[in-house]
Amino acid sequence: MLGALVEKETTTPEYYPLSLNALVNACNQKNNREPVMNLDEDAVRQALRGLEDDGLAGPRRGGDSRVTKYEHHLQEVFNFTRGETAVMCVLLLRGAQTPGELRGRTERMHRFEEIDDVLGTLQKLMQREPSLASALPRQPGTKETRYAHLLSGEVEASESVPAVNSAVAADGDERVARLESEIAALRQEMAELREKVEALLS
Repeated sequence: MLGALVEKETTTPEYYPLSLNALVNACNQKNNREPVMNLDEDAVRQALRGLEDDGLAGPRRGGDSRVTKYEHHLQEVFNFTRGETAVMCVLLLRGAQTPGELRGRTERMHRFEEIDDVLGTLQKLMQREPSLASALPRQPGTKETRYAHLLSGEVEASESVPAVNSAVAADGDERVARLESEIAALRQEMAELREKVEALLS
């Protein structure tokens, strides 16, 4: 929810701060989310209360709208740069990611020229006291280190990998099945050719 508020402030400032209904829709958005959620108004209100207790979000201050609108206070609490805000937002919305994934997915909020710029931003977040981001242990079969935010506490590496591993496994199973099908088709063609050759020779 915090990530949704940060995202909408940057990408659709004309609709920010968000009404409760707009915030529910933002949280349940189907794209740019991992996992995709299906929250109702009660769940969103409860989460808002938690964020308000932590000083991270709440009703718009000094608003004169008849409809209560909500805003985040991430900048006030942490004094982030635009790059840090973008990285934290995407980590909140999409979970643990590689620097390459972060560079591509933060494009609408902040443009990182190089991967090193992303790594530098992650390093600054990790060096905060307390640390706001963490590098996860590299998992078998993965080439790049993935990073996660720590706003909800420490992240267990095992919590952030099943979706990736299951996706890799599913992709592998699909490829094996496709290859087996192709081999069976080739065998069938070979058998038919053999029959034709034998018929010609006889």
